[in-house]
Amino acid sequence: MYQLIFALLAGVGAGALNAIGGGGSFVALPALIGLGLPPVTANALSRIALVPGAVVSAWVYRRDVTPVGPTSTKALTTTSVLGGGVGAGLLLALPAASFDAVAPWLLAFATLILALGRRISQALNARLGRSVGMSSRAVLIGQFVLGVYGGYFGGAVGILMMAVWSIGLGLDIAASNPMRIAQLVAMYLSATALFLIASDALSAPLLLTGTLVGALAGGFAGAHLARRLPSWLLRGGILTTAATMTALYFLRG
Repeated sequence: MYQLIFALLAGVGAGALNAIGGGGSFVALPALIGLGLPPVTANALSRIALVPGAVVSAWVYRRDVTPVGPTSTKALTTTSVLGGGVGAGLLLALPAASFDAVAPWLLAFATLILALGRRISQALNARLGRSVGMSSRAVLIGQFVLGVYGGYFGGAVGILMMAVWSIGLGLDIAASNPMRIAQLVAMYLSATALFLIASDALSAPLLLTGTLVGALAGGFAGAHLARRLPSWLLRGGILTTAATMTALYFLRG
């Protein structure tokens, strides 16, 4: 019962964080490892458990999704699906320790880009006297790399996604939040399909159920909360989440 309650609470926190600004994996993954699961199993299980919560959040945001720069939503989503599948395959074939070591540094970099990305983009525009932005091909290449990362490790992939869009396209992180959720779903679904077939995540059904139910509740509540927040407050919340997760992950390491 203790394990079920702990997994449930971890799922609520992870689902809410993913809906509001990202970083849910940094709650779910350490919690599952703390409950005794091997890191690779915990990684796969957390990805499976967070899918329903992300789907619920995407449904809440469905009317707010806007294209990312010049790239069509269909092309972006297809790329996310492919990247997520490749990343999941790498997780099952390679040791996960390397990404665990580099994850806090990636998160710290993403947090800085989120905080300064629009200013950097505006400064470049002013310096060059024209609009600076990624081409559709560059956006898709970047999205595939993010998809591989999301399928392999997943930690802060949503934060990294908005960081790339912010610096490369000058997008507002609050306005792009609905599309971020939609792309998380795409990455997680393809990764989950492979994990269900090839990983041992189903060997801990109690923890999977608790985390999944919690993530559903957290994803639904977090998405509704995020839609009602002013853009400046949502932006501040996302940056606060990113900074907090960065600090916690460095302390954990």
